[in-house]
Amino acid sequence: MSHPTQMPLAITMGDAAGIGPEIIAKAFLHSPQSTRSCFVAGDVQTMRRALALVQAGNVPFPVAHVESIGGLADLPPGCLPVLQIGEPLGPVAMGQISASAGEFAGRCIVWAAQAALRGELGAVVTAPIHKEALNAAGPPYDRFPGHTEMLQWQAALHAGLSPDAVPVRMMLSNPELRVVLVSIHLSLARALQAVTFASVLQTIEITHRALKSMLGRAPRIAVAGLNPHAGEGGLFGSEEVELIAPAVGAARAAGIDASGPFAPDTVFMRARAGQAEGFDVVVAMYHDQGLIPVKYLGVEQGVNSTLGLPFVRTSPDHGTAFDIAGTGRADPASLLAALAAARRG
Repeated sequence: MSHPTQMPLAITMGDAAGIGPEIIAKAFLHSPQSTRSCFVAGDVQTMRRALALVQAGNVPFPVAHVESIGGLADLPPGCLPVLQIGEPLGPVAMGQISASAGEFAGRCIVWAAQAALRGELGAVVTAPIHKEALNAAGPPYDRFPGHTEMLQWQAALHAGLSPDAVPVRMMLSNPELRVVLVSIHLSLARALQAVTFASVLQTIEITHRALKSMLGRAPRIAVAGLNPHAGEGGLFGSEEVELIAPAVGAARAAGIDASGPFAPDTVFMRARAGQAEGFDVVVAMYHDQGLIPVKYLGVEQGVNSTLGLPFVRTSPDHGTAFDIAGTGRADPASLLAALAAARRG
């Protein structure tokens, strides 16, 4: 496959009742260089409404309805290209859970994943979806708690494998910190059960491969503990001694520069950009352990990347923001950061 900068980038529209269409419209309107060679996989009328909401002044900036990816080459500059995905989506109430919006968002994700797997896209950038709307959409979308699991499913189908044979991980990053998660969308009780020797080692391995490709060198990986003070030698829990430290040791034996487990209340500070330890990424044991520090340090520049897929996928590090949807106040900064990350591969 060609490098992402040489092929079209698809931006999936996300949930039409949220801020996804607005931030996409703002990105195209105000950052033409950032959206160069990009198009929206979505709904033409929804994007026209979003553009009308955020556009100020009388300068024409139309939505261009394209029939195929190949038609992008014929478009003039100064427009917002939209590839209609299936039947048009009717108007939805802003800021409200809608099964039709959830179904359409899922439809766009599946289309973009399949196009990327066919080698037609340089990368996929996904605008936010609402998990309850996705669930309300029914089969097959109600099987998936989010983008990551849906993209894994599509990659596995394409390869003729089970999803377990295509392991993926979520990485959240901003200019100060990168974090990769052992488990993603699980209850805390189930997330604790998911911390095993195999899952920690696999996360370290996926992180090593992905970051080596991104950085052009082997990354330094810090691994967080699970318990307070990383278990304090077994006083506060045995997972570090029995599971996490052996996984780190196995990774090191395979030539991976991994260290830990470190106390989870300090490891993120040690991995911030510019710190003396120079860690490139932290492997965190569960969702909130890793996402709270990275979001606190800069959600407006945050990027969500799926590691382990056979194509590049990034997204903004925020949700649908139903509380401000339709007001035109949404900030496209995180989407622009996701686009930049997708171009870097």
